[in-house]
Amino acid sequence: MAAAAALPGMIPLGINTYCLRSLRWTDAQLLDYCAQLQLDAIFLQDSADPGRYDSAHWAWVRGRAKELGLHLETGGGVILPRTPAGIPDEITKLRREIERARAMGSPLVRALLASDRAHLPPGSIAQHTETALAIFRAVRTELLDAGMKIGLEYHKDLQAWEMQRLLEAAGRETVGCYLDTGNPVFVMEDPLHAVEVLAPYAITVHLRDSVVYEHPRGIAVQWVPLGEGNVDFPKIVATVRARATGVHLFVKPITGRPPEVLPIYDPAYWERFPEARARDFVRFLALAKRGGPYEGHVVTEDLYGKPVAPQFLSAVQYQQRDHVERGVAYARKTLGLGIRHRASK
Repeated sequence: MAAAAALPGMIPLGINTYCLRSLRWTDAQLLDYCAQLQLDAIFLQDSADPGRYDSAHWAWVRGRAKELGLHLETGGGVILPRTPAGIPDEITKLRREIERARAMGSPLVRALLASDRAHLPPGSIAQHTETALAIFRAVRTELLDAGMKIGLEYHKDLQAWEMQRLLEAAGRETVGCYLDTGNPVFVMEDPLHAVEVLAPYAITVHLRDSVVYEHPRGIAVQWVPLGEGNVDFPKIVATVRARATGVHLFVKPITGRPPEVLPIYDPAYWERFPEARARDFVRFLALAKRGGPYEGHVVTEDLYGKPVAPQFLSAVQYQQRDHVERGVAYARKTLGLGIRHRASK
């Protein structure tokens, strides 16, 4: 099957496979599923395949993706160590992920600083920036030789202006932004604002929707199926079209988790954000004032650090696949994304 060609004004569409994590599918099953959905791309994130670190498997994945006409992206996880003594180990792990991504044919290798703001290592944001830059410099040669970039995920750790500062210091030759629209709400930012700031640095874009609304203890945020929250995705996609170059967009619903309340009335909470900008927070607050709790049916059983209870597993598996496919339909019909599926019309 030939790969879909990107036409003027059209953006290729894929899915991020982490959205199907409860199914525990192999890479082969995930690749075939994307082809069945007539997608243009696949982002293999946190693969559960037994061959994840088998070099022969990497070559097979590359060949199979090419056979199915799928653009493929992949990568690793957290890179910031808890202490400076852990930097060499993180560099070794990142080099391994670069090797794996290169063998699979990915133009980038995903990385992130921390799981969220609260789990950043001890120290200031400036210190974390310097640690990240040291790690990036250590793998620069490998990236240039491979013709690849680190796709640093805009996660639940930095605010957009902090990420922009880090990306500028790292240099666009070897580092770009893995721009995820679901994470800004956890650092008190309107996703549209984050996209406006970071789209020029984006090398991959992942679409995740949220409901954001006022709560007696602060502002509640919850991830929901794409197109079912109060985030303005038509404007987000328009901004990506205008400010990003050559990116693939990936549907990435991570649902089944309860709302989380950001305790903005607690002075201790703001200690995590000593340089937060008032104008950005006000924009987030305005988003919350327009929102409300999610009213759709959802199985809330994807809890942090806990396996899905056996009694709920089949329901969660159904829900994850259903939310992916609803998101793909929304991305196509409402946002005008994707190329290959048009050929069947």
